[in-house]
Amino acid sequence: MKLLFILLMTSFCIWQSHSNAYAQTTAPAHSKKQPATHFGRAVSAGKSMAASELPQFIAGKDSVQVKVSGVVQQVCQVKGCWMDVKLTDNTRMKVRFRNYGFFVPKNLNGKKVVLEGTAHQEVISVADQQHYLKDAGKSAAEIQAIGQPKKEITFVADGVQLL
Repeated sequence: MKLLFILLMTSFCIWQSHSNAYAQTTAPAHSKKQPATHFGRAVSAGKSMAASELPQFIAGKDSVQVKVSGVVQQVCQVKGCWMDVKLTDNTRMKVRFRNYGFFVPKNLNGKKVVLEGTAHQEVISVADQQHYLKDAGKSAAEIQAIGQPKKEITFVADGVQLL
């Protein structure tokens, strides 16, 4: 039994060193990893609606399938599991990712993106608002200042494309 274990471990070590050597010799000499330009599903080609037009477009509807372009205002600093995209000068929409199937980098503030997915009109509870502020790294005073649910446009993205 001991001999079998030693043979298996030796075989594994030889296989592993061969795999590593092959991987090192087949990698390009000057490969630098390029930053990802999309997350989730690829965004379809064609025009997108400006985020500033979305409130008027969704008025009177619960939800719409849409492709929207806008500027990222804030990203979850815990793991990149949500982001805020500017709608108008004083409004933002919270963007989450379908089934938490992907996340985005935490350093996208100020970057232009195209989102494809579903926009919703939704009431955000006090607890959820406080959770988002905590994820954004806000102070305890700012978090405790939230006292009312608020209605806003939210977005569930199937894909995000960086521009």
